[in-house]
Amino acid sequence: MSAYHGLETSKWQELGTPGRNSYRVSETIVDMRRPQPSSNPVELDALPQSLIVDLSRTALIIIDMQNDFCGEGGWISSMGIDFAAARALVDPINRVAAALRAANVPILWVNWGVRPDRANLSPSTQHPFNPHGTGPGLAGSRVAGNRSYNVLEKDGWGAELVSGLERDPDDISVDKHRISGFWDTPLDSILRNLNASTLLLAGINGDHCVSATRMDANFHGYDTIMLEDCVATTSSDFCLAGTMHNVRFCFGFTATGASLLSAVTAR
Repeated sequence: MSAYHGLETSKWQELGTPGRNSYRVSETIVDMRRPQPSSNPVELDALPQSLIVDLSRTALIIIDMQNDFCGEGGWISSMGIDFAAARALVDPINRVAAALRAANVPILWVNWGVRPDRANLSPSTQHPFNPHGTGPGLAGSRVAGNRSYNVLEKDGWGAELVSGLERDPDDISVDKHRISGFWDTPLDSILRNLNASTLLLAGINGDHCVSATRMDANFHGYDTIMLEDCVATTSSDFCLAGTMHNVRFCFGFTATGASLLSAVTAR
């Protein structure tokens, strides 16, 4: 075996997530040293304390901004629930995502995308979406105007991003089939390959799927920051207020997308 003599391996074939979690390989040697991106710190106004965040170790997770939750004629709309607050998140999320992309921060869209056969959905998962057994429930068929589709089914209209949101081809999409984006999905593996340790959270509902994903992120050891002006709920206002309190008290921090934009553009 040849001794290591400080070989220059940067031009070797890269295996893994480029620049974040990868090997460099040749015919005879594997360089297992992981890339070490330069720190890219920003100072962020947050609660309960201000933060210094390394953008090179950060990812933005946008949750459930889908037609069935945020769109006219969607499942939530059909129940007479006011979804205006959810729909209003399109512009602030677009602005934050664009600024973070420019800073080389990964953007992940985590949305419901359930199996047509519901084979992986327990009764306890299905019940909140069909409590009396008389509605379509998850992956059940419904008609909205001239459109017939299945609720939150993978690749269906209800699971599509609501109009106006700007998803870049390099963004990452993850289908989920639970309230949390971590349970039985590849989200944790993807984040670890991205070398992300700090997660910014946006989307709906702030007190349901965003909250559960944020809690699981905390349990997995990630730093979590909920962006107050990039989350909303279709529940009563006190539900989101209680969620913000719990974030600051037990599970991380809250900040605003506006303060994040200022920090990123001023760096």
